[in-house]
Parts: sequence; structure tokens; C-alpha cells
Amino acid sequence: MKNGKEQKTVTIIVEGTPHDWPKKQEITYAELIALEVPDYSQHPEITYSVKFTKGNGNKPAGVLAPDGSVKVKEGMIFNVSETGQS
Repeated sequence: MKNGKEQKTVTIIVEGTPHDWPKKQEITYAELIALEVPDYSQHPEITYSVKFTKGNGNKPAGVLAPDGSVKVKEGMIFNVSETGQS
């Protein structure tokens, strides 16, 4: 624990399911997919589209690239959909 404070979390929504995530942290494409598809790492041939809304002021909505990450915010919504093979 830094500064003797408990780690604060925010609630993000991934495909309608709430998940707690450390506040002021980024979440990566792979971490988001793993929340929705637990066996994601066993199927690297499957690609996904990740879209988000209700994000931070400088980027309130967008698409997360496979090598990307985004800073989380309370109530942020992520949509994960399978796009097939790349």
C-alpha cells in the first residue's frame, strides 16, 4: 500500500458485467478481453473489437487497438465483440 492508503477502485462495465479495477490505472486491450473471455490467451487466432464510452474528458469514447490501453473512469463502458481471424 502506498502512503498507507487502501487501493481505490472504480467500477467498469464490460459487456454489461460490472468489474472493479484500480482507480487511476490503465487497462490494456488484453486485460479487457480476458475479463470477458477467460480463455482468451489460449486462442490467439481470434481477434476482437473493443469499443468504449463514458471515458475521460480527453477521450470519452473510442476504439481500443490490440496493443493499446486506456485510463479507466468510474462507470466506463466497454463493448467486446469477436471479429474473427485477422
